[in-house]
Amino acid sequence: METDPSTSQSAAGVASQSHDGTTCDETSKSCDGALAQAFKFLGKRWNGVILGTLTNGPSGFAELKRNVAGISDSVLSERLSELQEAGLIVRSVEPGPPVSVSYELSDTGNALIPAMRALSTWASENFPSGSDHS
Repeated sequence: METDPSTSQSAAGVASQSHDGTTCDETSKSCDGALAQAFKFLGKRWNGVILGTLTNGPSGFAELKRNVAGISDSVLSERLSELQEAGLIVRSVEPGPPVSVSYELSDTGNALIPAMRALSTWASENFPSGSDHS
């Protein structure tokens, strides 16, 4: 019997292939690879907050800085570049004068909104306000 190298089967259960090509045993108690990857990126300090802020519409750099309390200019710039590279936001430049730069969610970023809203609802229902769970 020939086996397909892209999937495997263990005695404990049937294996499946996730969208990133990794094989996950359905009976395994380990986290799904795609979910772990999403939390690694979105859990990086400020990324989720910036995306959440952009759910309210396009914003310029200064407006984002005001709305993301505590972030430095250099970190905001770095995170915006990362989010743009990941395809979650789009950077638009209006030539002006004056030159105007704005950031908004891409189609991929907009597809994330329902999950972010659900997570926000869950957090507000399960974490008492004012407590720090970091």
